[in-house]
Amino acid sequence: METLAIVIDNPGQLDLRKVALREPGPGDVIVETHYSGVSTGTERLFWNGEMPFFPGMGYPLVPGYETVGVVVDNRASNKLKVGDHVFVPGANCYEKEKGLFGASSNLLIASDEKLIKIDPELKAKGTLFALAATARHAIAGLGNKLPSLIIGHGVLGRLLARLTIAAGGEPPTVWESNPLRVGHQTDYNVIDPLKDSSADHAAIYEASGDISVLDKVIPKLKKNGEIVLAGFYSSPISFAFPPAFMREARFRISAEFNTEDINITRSLLETGALSLEGLISHEKNVNSSKAAYKQSFEDPECLKMVIDWREVA
Repeated sequence: METLAIVIDNPGQLDLRKVALREPGPGDVIVETHYSGVSTGTERLFWNGEMPFFPGMGYPLVPGYETVGVVVDNRASNKLKVGDHVFVPGANCYEKEKGLFGASSNLLIASDEKLIKIDPELKAKGTLFALAATARHAIAGLGNKLPSLIIGHGVLGRLLARLTIAAGGEPPTVWESNPLRVGHQTDYNVIDPLKDSSADHAAIYEASGDISVLDKVIPKLKKNGEIVLAGFYSSPISFAFPPAFMREARFRISAEFNTEDINITRSLLETGALSLEGLISHEKNVNSSKAAYKQSFEDPECLKMVIDWREVA
């Protein structure tokens, strides 16, 4: 079986072409993609050739772990029905191409255990499900403190702020140095870091992906305050020790969402406690995928790019 897929052959080299799919196995379903998101974090690292090594990584690779589609074949599954709308957090279903993420393809083969059934009314906004569940994972857990300061007003930073408020927390302050991302939110305060004189935060969440910010952030902590690293970082992490020592700072790394995060995120969306409105800034047809990836990583006005697969040439 063949399908059309986005393939990164080498850093900075992207192609849209036919690729061979493996045969479905027990529990697998075939999904027809409607939308896929472009990650400006991990996929940018693949694009730039800066991604640290992971098992299964390499080129050529099919990117993507933010895909929404419809089940079109469930012969090997009794858990999903044809016509179900699902979120696909990645797929490794190619004969030759690497599928470390692998969900930017017109047809996908994936285990029904991995797919997340979602409301079809979410449409393109369904591509944000993984980021929403990732943000929920960062703030959840016994003893975890809600952020009073968030670094970065990208999609993850906005979701962290919205979830903090949904959880009953005080509206956080958000640092953002890109003036194009300041002034578009009324529920919490978004400011230039240079204008923030506060230094009493119990929990600061880093969501910008810029680990060099730590030396600016640590002095903003109160005694025994915590810094949560919610992004993904390609560079070694280092910081000046004395400010952290004086505050007995604690650090926590937040990684992948789990089943509980998925279920609670879905409930928050269904009840309206969490909104995904205003987070997708750009959409392009899949036939313009080369331009879409380039714009995602180079255009400061591009908050989130979604690729529309519904009209594949």
